[in-house]
Parts: sequence; C-alpha cells; structure tokens
Amino acid sequence: MKFSCEKYLLQSACATAGRAAASKSPIQALEGLLLEAGADLKVTGYDLKKGIYTTVGADIAQGGSIVVSARLFGDIIRKLPDGIVTVTTDNLNVNVKCGKSDFTFMGLSPEDYPEMPVVDGENNIALPEKILRSMINQTIFAVSDSDVRPIYTGTLFEVSGDELTLVSIDGYRLAKRSEKLKDAKMENCSFVVPGAALSDIERICEDKDDLVSISVGAKHISFAIGETVVISRRLEGEFLNYRKSIPENFRHVIKVERSEFMSVIDRVSLIISEKNSSPVHLFFNDGSIDCFCVTPIGKAEDTCLCEGSGDGLEIGFNDRYLMDALKASGKDELHVCLNTASSPCVIKAADGSEGFTYMILPVRLRSGD
Repeated sequence: MKFSCEKYLLQSACATAGRAAASKSPIQALEGLLLEAGADLKVTGYDLKKGIYTTVGADIAQGGSIVVSARLFGDIIRKLPDGIVTVTTDNLNVNVKCGKSDFTFMGLSPEDYPEMPVVDGENNIALPEKILRSMINQTIFAVSDSDVRPIYTGTLFEVSGDELTLVSIDGYRLAKRSEKLKDAKMENCSFVVPGAALSDIERICEDKDDLVSISVGAKHISFAIGETVVISRRLEGEFLNYRKSIPENFRHVIKVERSEFMSVIDRVSLIISEKNSSPVHLFFNDGSIDCFCVTPIGKAEDTCLCEGSGDGLEIGFNDRYLMDALKASGKDELHVCLNTASSPCVIKAADGSEGFTYMILPVRLRSGD
C-alpha cells in the first residue's frame, strides 16, 4: 500500500476516527486505526460498541490496508511538518515520510480487525448538522454517568409525526429538546443512543446546514455526517415516560433574565466545593429571588431581580444542576415554574417556544442547611 495526503486532512481523519479506537483492549487491533487505500483513503476506529469511519482525498499509488496504533500514528501525523505525507507499507512495516521527517514502525494485519456492523435500517431522518449539534448540546449534560440503570447513560430519540424529541435523565433532572423535521422517512418510533457516541457526534457536527442522515437498525444506529459515519449500538431497556413526569400546571411562574440569574448563582456557589457541598437556597419573593448558601467555608448571599412572585417559597437546589440548565437553555429570558418546595421545578423559554424544557428535583432542606 502507498498513498500521499495533505497532513491536515490525514490528521483530521485520524483524530475523528480515533475517538472510537479503544484506549486499552485485550484485542490489540481495537487500539488501532484501520487504513484502507482504494479510490480514496478510509480511516476507521472501532471499539466493539461504537465505530467511526471517515474518507479523505488522497493520491493512491498502490491500494491495500493496514492497522496502525491509533496513539502512535496519530501523534506522528500531528507532529509532522506541514506538507504532503506519504505512507508506504511493506508487509506489516509502515513507513511515514513528510519533508525530512521519516518514521518506520510495525503495523498489524487488517485481518485481525473486527468487522463493523452494517446498519440496514429502513427508517431514516435527515436534519441539519447545526440543529442536531444544538439538540445534543441542550440535552447531553443530563445523561447519567452511573451504570446502575444503563438505559439512562444514553439519550432518548423519539420521532412522532414530523417532530424529533431528545430526552436525557439522570434521576435528579431531565432535559428535553424538540425540533420539527422537514425530511423524515420514519414511522413513529423511539431509540436510545449512548451518551459517549453523542459526544463524538456533537464534536463532528459543524455549524452549517448540511444534512445529517440518521438510519435506525434493529440493534445499531448510524449517523452520516459529510464524509464521516458514526455507528453505535442501541441501548436496550425501559426509558422513563417523560410526558407523565413533567408537571403541566404551576402555582408560580417567575420570569428571569438568564444572564443575571446565572451570575447570581455563580457567585453564591463560590463557597461550594467537593469537600464542602451544600444546596443553594432560593427564596422566591415578590420581584426578587434571594439566593443564600452556607458551608464550612463561609456564607454567601445575593439577589436576582425577577417578574412575578413565589410568595416567599424556599427551595434548595444543586448549584451545578441549576447552572447546567441555564447555560443550555439558549434563551435570554426564562420562566421558572414552581409548585411546592418538594415538587419538581421546570425551566422553559419565556417566549412560549417549547423547544427546550428542563426539570430539576429540589434538594430536601434540613434545619441548619
């Protein structure tokens, strides 16, 4: 095999596919990248749970394939000088040249590389890259990092009519984002995509209108993003019925400026640390939200102006969970919807748009908190 390619193209392809290469595996080939030179150069990473392959333009002098260490090959390409990189293989010997730089190392047989699953899904969704990236960004932070309920380590994708909804929950909070679809060849259905795969998809997607094609198979899902394809297994299990979990009616609806509310929560949270954790107390008064926090480090108080009244309702929240929602909301004005000190709080856009909804469970306050 012999090919030549612009350094920045090869570096980008290795970085993209390398996200799916295993960092450590009893199968050595899974720690590598599969390079296949045909009409173009195809670079593949696969860890048995998630696979990413991408195609780049290259001058193919001789076709073939080889498996190279993802870490070593990626580091070599990244540190080469700018210019044309030439990769040549002789049996399992790999030679990389660029300018005056010259590296030779051993690769692995492509026959040792496991075959990636083929997603022959009949259902397909197409939506712009920037929309998918935004939807993932506004929900992925609420994915659970605990394996106690594996189904919640992913995000629910739900197709209903011409609308796509993404939902993430971790037992303490819920993030939901909906978007109308222009092109959908999919019956009403739902599936759960692992959060690890969605993190990679969010990084690969760019802020442009090019369409991402999502194909759903029986056990796997594929996301085609330009010249890159991400294939992930589906998570199996029963996902929460989020529609029944989100309250529809509220006693108090408080309108806040997102930036001011974030600044106040951020300042009050300065005395909170891993060793000194404590909920942030919010007192919803007439025209203001008084914030208070006390830890062994000290005490902090601040006030955020608002529209509406909570009749002095006091609720405790995890500061990070609250800040995550405010950062992801993407709106300048928000409605904070409340019932009681022990019932879920819902945050929505104040302009009435239903795209983003966030629900957070309060922290039970004890005397002395």
